[in-house]
Amino acid sequence: MPILERLRADHADALLAFEQANRVYFARSIPDRGDAYFAEFAVRHQALLAEQDAGVCHFHVILNEEGELIGRINLVDVAQGSAELGYRIGESAAGRGLATAAVRQMCRLAGTTYGLVALAAKTTLDNRASRTVLDRNGFTTTGTLTLDGRPGVRYRRAGLGELGTPGEPGD
Repeated sequence: MPILERLRADHADALLAFEQANRVYFARSIPDRGDAYFAEFAVRHQALLAEQDAGVCHFHVILNEEGELIGRINLVDVAQGSAELGYRIGESAAGRGLATAAVRQMCRLAGTTYGLVALAAKTTLDNRASRTVLDRNGFTTTGTLTLDGRPGVRYRRAGLGELGTPGEPGD
């Protein structure tokens, strides 16, 4: 079971190492962050913490049971009871259901801790793994878009924090 921790200043080094180690892997299925992201990481990390303190975003790292940073999951553009969900799992942890479990946890957290009633998400059409994670967590398709020149899909999920989240035993 993955562990979600709210982003803190002391996550900076591990988060940068994670992003650098997985840059090529991520670029295969999602838009690349670009060189400036890495060159200005320390400043960007501080800006994320400020956004989080202001309540407009909720950033989290995903840790494995040994405490290793294996991913991140974020709620951005929090407004009027909803936010946009974003997540990424590193290549070494992919394919083990960790993204599905982390999104399930985040849906509960969004509803119970952050008081949200709905989440939106988007992914490229060819990112089958991400689409599966969203489907397994009760997100429904709401439309299409273009992401970094690639066809994509929009999703939405309401009913956050409810018991019996899709994909759990007893469904």
